[in-house]
Amino acid sequence: MYSVLVANPKGGAGKSTLSTNVAAHYATQGARVMLGDIDRQQSARHWLALRSPLLAPISGWDIEPDLPARPPRGTTHVVIDTPAGLRGKRLETMLRSVDRILVPVQPSIFDILATGEFLNELAQHKRVSSARVRIGIVGMRVDTRTRAAQELERFCAGLDLPVLGYLRNSQLYVQTAAHGMSIFDLSRSRAQTDREQWQPIIDWLDSP
Repeated sequence: MYSVLVANPKGGAGKSTLSTNVAAHYATQGARVMLGDIDRQQSARHWLALRSPLLAPISGWDIEPDLPARPPRGTTHVVIDTPAGLRGKRLETMLRSVDRILVPVQPSIFDILATGEFLNELAQHKRVSSARVRIGIVGMRVDTRTRAAQELERFCAGLDLPVLGYLRNSQLYVQTAAHGMSIFDLSRSRAQTDREQWQPIIDWLDSP
């Protein structure tokens, strides 16, 4: 299985938005996708409950009494949404089984500082330092005309990590999430701008 972890210790960073859209992208490509959620708020799980059976299917965890949650049999792609404050042993456990980590960050000084500390912690893990797990940064809700966006760009420029792209603060994310959908469930004409912003992220996720 190919596994993507979406993580940032800061609440409200955009983890669920990234997770649901990554999962839906793979589902629309015909992959057998599981969207896992270890966040107490269970945002991704609620999103799955809203998803129409007419859309590309996405599974949740297989949960049985007295057994750990696990991907359904035949799953090819796993996307895991994580809670704020994911650190320490719990983070280390997650890193043992993932291939890529997407780190969303918003253009505020608080988000930037929290993300910088988190990236430093990630760099200490053997699977990250040995490049067995690759990390990519995604700017969330970014208006490139603002000073905050410029601060985010300066922060990202100082990282020894790829900045995959910047996603705008689009109402399409709000509107689709309310129906268990993503921008990848919309027609290309309706979501063209957002799909274009996503393309570098998808290219990185799909790269060898």
